[in-house]
Amino acid sequence: MGLTRRQFVRLMSTLAAISTTGAVAGCGDDASNDGTTTDGGLDAGADAATDGGLDAGEDAGEVPFVDDDWQSDPTDPDDLPEYSYDGEPGPETLFDVGVASGDPLPGAVILWTHVAPDTDGPVEVWWEVARDPDFVSRVQVGTIEVDGETDYCAKVDVGDLLPGRPYYYRFHALGRTSVVGRTRTAPVGRVQNLRFGVCSCACYTSGYYHGYRSLAERSDLHAVLHLGDYIYEGGATYLQQVEERVHVPASRIVELDDYRQRYHHYRTDEDLQEVHRQHPMIHVWDDHESLNNSWRDGADGFDGTAEEWAVRKGNAYRAMIEWMPIRETGTDLRVWRTFQYGDLAEVIMLDTRIYDRDEQVNAGSPDMLDPERSILGEEQASWLDERLCETPAQWKIIGQQVMFAPLQIGGTGLNPDQWDGYAASRERIYDVLGECGVNDVVVLTGDIHSTWASDLPRNPIDPETYDPETGEGSLGVEFVCTSISTQSLGDTDALEDFVLDFNPHMKWVDLNQRGYLVLDLTPERAQAAWTHYESVLTPDRDAAGEYTARIFSTQTGANRLREDDTAAQPLTAVPAPAP
Repeated sequence: MGLTRRQFVRLMSTLAAISTTGAVAGCGDDASNDGTTTDGGLDAGADAATDGGLDAGEDAGEVPFVDDDWQSDPTDPDDLPEYSYDGEPGPETLFDVGVASGDPLPGAVILWTHVAPDTDGPVEVWWEVARDPDFVSRVQVGTIEVDGETDYCAKVDVGDLLPGRPYYYRFHALGRTSVVGRTRTAPVGRVQNLRFGVCSCACYTSGYYHGYRSLAERSDLHAVLHLGDYIYEGGATYLQQVEERVHVPASRIVELDDYRQRYHHYRTDEDLQEVHRQHPMIHVWDDHESLNNSWRDGADGFDGTAEEWAVRKGNAYRAMIEWMPIRETGTDLRVWRTFQYGDLAEVIMLDTRIYDRDEQVNAGSPDMLDPERSILGEEQASWLDERLCETPAQWKIIGQQVMFAPLQIGGTGLNPDQWDGYAASRERIYDVLGECGVNDVVVLTGDIHSTWASDLPRNPIDPETYDPETGEGSLGVEFVCTSISTQSLGDTDALEDFVLDFNPHMKWVDLNQRGYLVLDLTPERAQAAWTHYESVLTPDRDAAGEYTARIFSTQTGANRLREDDTAAQPLTAVPAPAP
């Protein structure tokens, strides 16, 4: 099997200890941790859309949100029906975990909420969408009935929206009204600027969600890309670092109701609620949404049959589909899909974890180079080939789970759970980039609870094909975001230097801090700016020590990294936040 994170931590610690001697020792086994495409693409020649909704008190400034005329949208009173209810009101806590939106297309978006009635039985939920946060100019209303079959989760795929606009939404039921959420459709046509929050790995027991709150407060994001490990499957104190934060239910989750309860418990966190309320989220799962180091037919610590695993991951998938604002793609556990953001970017979300990944092998095994092994499976790999070759967008943004860049010593991969363990899958992508002449590929990665910025050459230690001083020979770049809260290696400056010495394509690594990154795209460059925290163990965000860690970018057509002195300025003419 591949390394568990605990084994990876132990391996890294071993390397740190021997980094001054030049010796590389083997590491023993350790107990495993407890533990229909949605294509928003339109032709690039489509009419340029609009984006945003201006806070009445904002000055447009010198950095507009996007180059369009969205401020001309009318806000006249509508003539749509109003919600009414004359029965006994439901509990004040009916909308107990807020609202959410996700999977934005140019003309549609998923809206989500959960209701908690006092008694079992169907509940009619009324929803409404408006151009303004005061709901003066509503554009659509409707109803949906929910019950225990969907764990009282209400999901609506609202269509017939205009591209590139902010919208505000809320729900009503049993005489109660939810909080207001803000969402945004994807633009079409010519787009001059896009900005995405990027995050992953938020174990509830490991720390506070300061990064979620910070992302929620940024009104200039078009969406938040969540790269997985949204929940963790372990028991009450799994990976616990904060005494007052424990998992519910207390046991390791296995059954459908277990997974449902765990999602519900995570969503009680107010910082998580707020990032969902302010931004649409595009989410893919990693392993902890099911079980650690999962693959197609099993996972670490799972000793059942393939049929039993199919039931287990089916439970995990159903709960995720119910609780996340994600558009359903059928019953085959498929979460890989793509989103077109005008001519500037296509966001390609992969499943490198569960859909058709072959089982991990041991570190150093020759099977890591087996040309028959795949991290994607043939169906998904062929789909990715097509998207990379045929997309009309300038930036190809690949959101996925495990690190793509080689992490090696002397050409030997250290962690076969990553793409190093599936070398043929990585080579196939390099081949496609070369055959189709594809530039401007940015890989976004989570999973590893640390921060990395890397060039992506075929062979980083071959001076004939890659120059680490200039980046010549790189075929793309990778930005790895650290975890929102899940624990890291700790203070490891010596180890970081050691890793960089053996991996010249890696330009920065931070194995310690928590946080997130913001990806800013223009026709000239793609820039990643990492926000880190000194600590996520305190509930006081003001004492958490938020700071900008580093900034890297890649210029159009360059396919290699450079370090920047400053991050892109906050955009000014942005939509008013949800009140």
